[in-house]
Amino acid sequence: MATDYDAPRKTDEDDLSEDSLEELKSRRVDKASSGVDIDETEQAEGFELPGADLSGEELSVRVIPKQADEFTCSRCFLVHHRSQLAKEINGQPVCRECLA
Repeated sequence: MATDYDAPRKTDEDDLSEDSLEELKSRRVDKASSGVDIDETEQAEGFELPGADLSGEELSVRVIPKQADEFTCSRCFLVHHRSQLAKEINGQPVCRECLA
């Protein structure tokens, strides 16, 4: 919506003095009825309960092998870029997050 910045501004006091009580009540009813109806059963279908049997589920994740400029931290076992290498302890790489 375009805004006319040259138009005189309307203050809250102007709004309150012009609006009648019936208009304000009807606006409140309109706002309440404009809410989106959410079906609780459809919303609950997306949640998995702890301990649910997921043996029939298949994951579709593409696994990318570790690149030449990456390393696996010996403490958190996450793959990081070489820029995250803090130091090697006993010949094992350790990332910055684990040393912090």
